Amino acid sequence: MSLRGMSEAVRRARLAKGDQTGFPRWVAAYAGFHLSQKDARIPVSRELAVAFLKSLKEKGRAAWQRQQCVRSLQFYCRQVVDEAAIADNLDELRLKLETLMEREARDVRAQQGAADESELTGVIDPNEPVSIQKLRRSLRVRHYARRTEQAYVGWTSRFLHWCGVPTATQEQLQVIDPGQVKEFLTELAVEGEVAASTQNQALCALVFFFREVAERELPPLDAVRASKPKRLPVVLSRRETERLLAELSGRNLLIAQLLYGAGLRLMECLRLRIKDVRFDLHQIVIRDGKGEKDRVTMLPVIAAAGLEQQVVYARRLHNEDLSDGFGSVWLPYALTRKYPKADREPGWQFLFPASRLSRDPRSGKYRRHHLGDASFTKALKEATERAGLTQMVHAHSLRHSFATHLLESGTDIRTVQDLLGHKDVSTTMIYTHVLNRPGIAVKSPLD
Repeated sequence: MSLRGMSEAVRRARLAKGDQTGFPRWVAAYAGFHLSQKDARIPVSRELAVAFLKSLKEKGRAAWQRQQCVRSLQFYCRQVVDEAAIADNLDELRLKLETLMEREARDVRAQQGAADESELTGVIDPNEPVSIQKLRRSLRVRHYARRTEQAYVGWTSRFLHWCGVPTATQEQLQVIDPGQVKEFLTELAVEGEVAASTQNQALCALVFFFREVAERELPPLDAVRASKPKRLPVVLSRRETERLLAELSGRNLLIAQLLYGAGLRLMECLRLRIKDVRFDLHQIVIRDGKGEKDRVTMLPVIAAAGLEQQVVYARRLHNEDLSDGFGSVWLPYALTRKYPKADREPGWQFLFPASRLSRDPRSGKYRRHHLGDASFTKALKEATERAGLTQMVHAHSLRHSFATHLLESGTDIRTVQDLLGHKDVSTTMIYTHVLNRPGIAVKSPLD
């Protein structure tokens, strides 16, 4: 009997809700792994089952999922093809996986117990130096972004190694001379030849570390500052933008359309939730953008159809996760505590979900996060080469082009400022300098 017979047997049997959806999917996945015909009898044996279970383990599937897979094969053998002996032969695999399930459950409980000190701080590696652990806690309590945490921890660790006290105690932190901070920052500028923004990030990290961890304020530092050259943003012409978009397709095209058509930053786009796209109002709501600011921008009409398909895809993936026992998504701040069921609601799911589940580095839970930025960055670079563009095009170049083309078409600069989410209009004014460059708005007298 085929997979159709499996579905009929599941409908007749009184199974738990999770097994009703899980059993047919596992048997279908098993059949696909062994290249079985959909309308033919599926071969089941201990050896074939072990091969499939090994592939599931390599993919990071939990023990309870592999155990459900074994039970689905046993159900198939007993209820569909009447091969009880083969089903009994799989009992050993099922019992081993049940033991693994208990072990994994204990590990999860231990991790959750370690995280009970604060829902905000999450899991922190106890093997790290105490000063770095305290730095992480301080950053997380203040809701700093994960990338900011990585940068601050990196600069602080680098500085402590430079001082010769990589595992500095609280007493050692009190005797570090502020002059050492000055020397460190000067060395970055003179010998390291870092950019001004890089040196400034290192300074911010050390100021935060001394104030929150060492509990002392740094005096004003007159370190040699890295030069900050004045650079204009890379802006594509309308024609170049059309050529670039023509070289993209599918999800990457949709992301590019939002960057250029709505002025989103790349991470703002990837962090969009389903509920943030307001199709009826033709709006996109950006939550917790740069500087923890919310704003509203337009929903490009051309991108609407693609976004609707993306919503359908994200919801389908979410339903599959729910049936597998997952389906929760990361929520900012204390929203999980305030709205206990919100993390499983469709509207809170990421619009651009990752292709696989991953372990949250802070909480230790397995969740489906949003898509990473590496795949789009690679696709954009390849599209730039195919389009024959000579500029160094980055994702932010599409946002620059959005602002410049709006100003070219006569849009008020204050409106552009609001759409971009700039705190100060002087930041938006840089695009007026781009407009005044020769060849864009000012014509040569020769012409």
